[in-house]
Amino acid sequence: RNFMADSMGLAEKWPEGGPKKLWERDLGDGYSTIVADDGLLYTMYRVGEDEFSVALDAKSGKTIWEHKHPSPSTEVMNQFGPGPHTTPTVDGVFVYTIGTNGMLNAFEKKSGAVLWSHDLVKEYNGFVPDRGYGSSPIVYKDTLIVVVDRPREDEDAKPKEGEPKKNTAGGISEAQSIVAFNKKSGDPMWTSQDLPVGYASPVLIKFDGQDQLVFVLQKDFIALNAGTGELLWRHELKPEGANITTPVFDGKDTFFVSSAYDSGSRAIKLTRKDGRIVPEELWYSRKMRVHHGNVIRLDDYVYGSSGDFGPAFFMAINLKTGETAWRERGFTKANCVHADGKLILLDEDGQLALVTVDPKGMKILSQAKVAERNAWAAPTLVDKTLYVRDRKKIMALDLSAASG
Repeated sequence: RNFMADSMGLAEKWPEGGPKKLWERDLGDGYSTIVADDGLLYTMYRVGEDEFSVALDAKSGKTIWEHKHPSPSTEVMNQFGPGPHTTPTVDGVFVYTIGTNGMLNAFEKKSGAVLWSHDLVKEYNGFVPDRGYGSSPIVYKDTLIVVVDRPREDEDAKPKEGEPKKNTAGGISEAQSIVAFNKKSGDPMWTSQDLPVGYASPVLIKFDGQDQLVFVLQKDFIALNAGTGELLWRHELKPEGANITTPVFDGKDTFFVSSAYDSGSRAIKLTRKDGRIVPEELWYSRKMRVHHGNVIRLDDYVYGSSGDFGPAFFMAINLKTGETAWRERGFTKANCVHADGKLILLDEDGQLALVTVDPKGMKILSQAKVAERNAWAAPTLVDKTLYVRDRKKIMALDLSAASG
């Protein structure tokens, strides 16, 4: 989940009209990113009040299988597009998807057979966020881990001390903002925390020899023991913002976390003191506010698109100090993927660009308009083929040196 691909031999420059298009087809509304595995592409889309989990042939775009599930939208969801927003997770013979309204499905990846499912809202007294469910599932060993947003209770409605809270199905719901299922059977394994969650997807890291699941929630940055769900550390995020983007880890001890609106960016360093892990905020800055895009870390710098409802800047910031290295106009809010020493950048207006970045600045090698607004899904690079989608179409582009 760091948006780094190991592809080599990419073109240094594209033809004037952009990279060669291998195929293009209509798909449907949605912001779900494309995942590739064993010749198939997995993503999600919407038609009317139904959502689809779909597998496509990577070479042609032809539908191999798809599964329809009802997903009513609201006026707020429809303001910028009702989703789906999450990205499928592939593991072994399984593919897992979560719809806008919290329907979790596990499929056999080749046939599309539904192996198990959970309605996270009904079963866990969950709450559908205003814009719909946004956090993608993650696998750790034999478990699939998801977040479940929780309605905030009024003080008068809270149970008395010592009385367990009840969910709408009559069961206990004490600490289940994060739920782990057996990835093969769908049986619940453990639950953890009672905190309002956000839209960001969790990441798996190793710190001081320990596997940790790290979550950017609505108000908190936390880590759990990946095997048991035990809380390892917690850092309150102040001021609170729109926590959508995936946190970035430097591989050693420091995180980059960014939010839009009233918040900003910060670096959080982990240290072990007196037998426990302590998160320390190294710096905080409002100069970079990542909305629903991603960031790329290269050495001690992070690169990404900053901006919410105002102008967007593509910029670089020093992870260690929080100092801005540079800011460039020219692109609307963007996502990117890194490979072969270059960034492949897709902005929300459908402009695709090939650029190089370093702490001194950004150089544009090629750019072309390939998609329509809103192109909010990050591009997916597999070897030398780039998969791009907007709210209507999905396409495959040849980024090889021969094509260029």
